[in-house]
Amino acid sequence: MHDFVYVTKASTKPVKNELYQIIHEVQDIVRPNFTFQPRPVGSSSRNMITYDRKSNIGFDFDFDFEINDDDENYSAEEIRHIMKNAIDQVAPWYGYKHCEDSTRVLTIKKVNTYTSKILHSCDLALVYNCGNGRQQYIRFNKQNQNYTWEFQGKGFKNLDNKITWLKQNKYWGELQDYYIYKKNINDNPNKHSRSIFAESINEMYQKKHG
Repeated sequence: MHDFVYVTKASTKPVKNELYQIIHEVQDIVRPNFTFQPRPVGSSSRNMITYDRKSNIGFDFDFDFEINDDDENYSAEEIRHIMKNAIDQVAPWYGYKHCEDSTRVLTIKKVNTYTSKILHSCDLALVYNCGNGRQQYIRFNKQNQNYTWEFQGKGFKNLDNKITWLKQNKYWGELQDYYIYKKNINDNPNKHSRSIFAESINEMYQKKHG
């Protein structure tokens, strides 16, 4: 069992402001190629950021970078590399490590070099919204070493509508408790917060709404 608790908004606000500074500088670097719109997602968008008191891993943020390349001038691999190189130019100046390139996201981490403790991290997904609630993301297939646009799983569809229904029907506090529970029992280190958040919403909505 983990020991996840919620982080106060006062604690996360300066970090979030710093991340937006990094993002704005990255936008300037990639602008000759394409633009993107940053959007906090998952628990980051709902003031439900957590950290595990039993671990040396601090709290984490999740952002979608909505890529504007409607003419498809760049391949998925080119977009991912352009974004990674731009982030790697900026993030270290703010004390972050270079990007980690995982299957679904690019991750930057700020680490205390004396204690090796991860103070906080940020997962960045490169996405394209197709309409009708569908979204694609750039997936890194490590086995084949290639990058492709893939549709998000159905579990990520219509989350905003489900959140609105849960809030309107006074289930938000119960959802917050359930999300912490789900994080505490998760034993898959490769499952990111945004996936657990989506699972929590879908399961709570199905239970209450039917």
